[in-house]
Amino acid sequence: VQLQASGGGLVQAGGSLRLSCAASGLPFSSYVMGWFRQAPGKEREFAARISPSGGTTYYADSLKGRFTISRDNAKNTVYLQMNSLKPEDTAVYYCAAGRYLAVDYKKYSYWGQGTLVTVSS
Repeated sequence: VQLQASGGGLVQAGGSLRLSCAASGLPFSSYVMGWFRQAPGKEREFAARISPSGGTTYYADSLKGRFTISRDNAKNTVYLQMNSLKPEDTAVYYCAAGRYLAVDYKKYSYWGQGTLVTVSS
């Protein structure tokens, strides 16, 4: 199984980025996909998740209205559209695949390598 995250970079506060995560080696359309993030010196935290069909999404409270998770099962890819970015959104962002609609990172079985998002003030 491979999850390849991309799309991170440096952006000014108020800007936007779209992260992508391409999956291979698993029945993608059967898996819950999640995005997590880890800021320097902090624990990994839940950002968003999407059900296998894409019909249900869930976000961390601090991200509602600014971030949007979506998936394209034909392309085995999950996305995270990030708008109105703030300096506190600076973190390494990880995509993950699991069987449960969970916010606990321990419930996810497979992980991408992470992509760094840096938001300057």
